[in-house]
Amino acid sequence: MPRPSRPRHPDYTVNAAAEDQRMRRIALSLFTALTLLPAPAPAQVQGQPPHAALFGTWTGGLFPVPSTLTTQACLSQPVVIFTRDLVLRATLTEQELTQREIETVRVEGGTEEFRFRPVVQGPASLTIGLRSVGFGCESPDALHVQRRGENEITFPNCADFPNPLVRCR
Repeated sequence: MPRPSRPRHPDYTVNAAAEDQRMRRIALSLFTALTLLPAPAPAQVQGQPPHAALFGTWTGGLFPVPSTLTTQACLSQPVVIFTRDLVLRATLTEQELTQREIETVRVEGGTEEFRFRPVVQGPASLTIGLRSVGFGCESPDALHVQRRGENEITFPNCADFPNPLVRCR
């Protein structure tokens, strides 16, 4: 026995123009929603620590950076070096770099706040001549880094670094 066929009714036909318009609205809504989402920070996307953009060798800070500074001269006398776990700094009175171990880093806007592990010092008689362990900031265990551009930073309120630092390239 043959099946009864459904009657062709105007309500069952799809209006192609209305369907295209509906799909365009959905696509536009999705595109708008995706563009409004905040973009993740590049360092976090790559699985790097929040201060990864600072990694490398920097000069200046103790003195103004000469405009004729070559890459070789910059790399031969670094003032500050940022790594994943350490920040190293030069002083005017020592040949060796002072090393600080990073405890935490917090990023807010264009400023990174470093907190260092406290340095354990011995009795006063043993620490005579011990070099400075901080950066001349409000605390020897803190450092605030303010970005002034991709290759220029400052250490605000740090007496030991009154001038900007530039990345060695």
